[in-house]
Amino acid sequence: MRTQLYAILPQLQPYVRSICTMECDGEADWSQVRVLPDACVELFLNYTDTPIAMIAGQLYRRSIISCRISRPAEVQMRKGSGCLAICFHPGMAYPFVQMPMYLFKDTTVNFFDIGNNMATELEEKLADLPDHEKRISMVQEFLLAQLKYGRQDLQVTYCLNQVQHSHRAVTVSKLAAETGLSQRQLVRKFQQSVGLSPKEYLGVCRFINSLQYLEKYPCVSLTEVAYLSGYYDQAHFIRDYKHYAGCSPGKVATASHILF
Repeated sequence: MRTQLYAILPQLQPYVRSICTMECDGEADWSQVRVLPDACVELFLNYTDTPIAMIAGQLYRRSIISCRISRPAEVQMRKGSGCLAICFHPGMAYPFVQMPMYLFKDTTVNFFDIGNNMATELEEKLADLPDHEKRISMVQEFLLAQLKYGRQDLQVTYCLNQVQHSHRAVTVSKLAAETGLSQRQLVRKFQQSVGLSPKEYLGVCRFINSLQYLEKYPCVSLTEVAYLSGYYDQAHFIRDYKHYAGCSPGKVATASHILF
């Protein structure tokens, strides 16, 4: 599979983590990988006649929204398929989708079911454009237009920034106190914008941090990775990997078909 990253417009950078093209041109008819959760929502826009992917055994022929926020997904791309992938920062797809994100938790839905004629029109325009640069430009203009009608929850955004930039363990009670919300109110807001409760989100973030240590320090022991990532003991570390990755930390570290 070939991927190419592209620059993101400054206005979209607070919302969009990455924009890339993905093209499957290998020799095999199908290429299968396991993609681990990252608390992000991704929009995959199809610009070919080939089905975009098979996810968890279901074939998707058109553009899709993948909400792989707390569970892994088995993904197969077919030879000849091509798409443009927009990955949103955690909680930042909500202003564009304008629907409660808990409805999509750990699911994949057809973009047409949400965008209706808008999705069809976007696919047709992308297919007609001669190169990826023009496709990227058009999609970013589309996102900017959608953003005009979106809503961003500033209290949730504050919490997400605190979790991302804090060097200490963050608790749900601390986030609630700093935003002036009750824990019940905070849960409701998180589920609306992120698709997870604050506790679930903190758990996914700890797992993601451990993946970053695995990638950055391949020679460090798994016990040390668990400690650096904020796990209390090895048992919790292994339990999370079985939950979020479907296998042990050791297998994640060595398997070539697991992407993170």
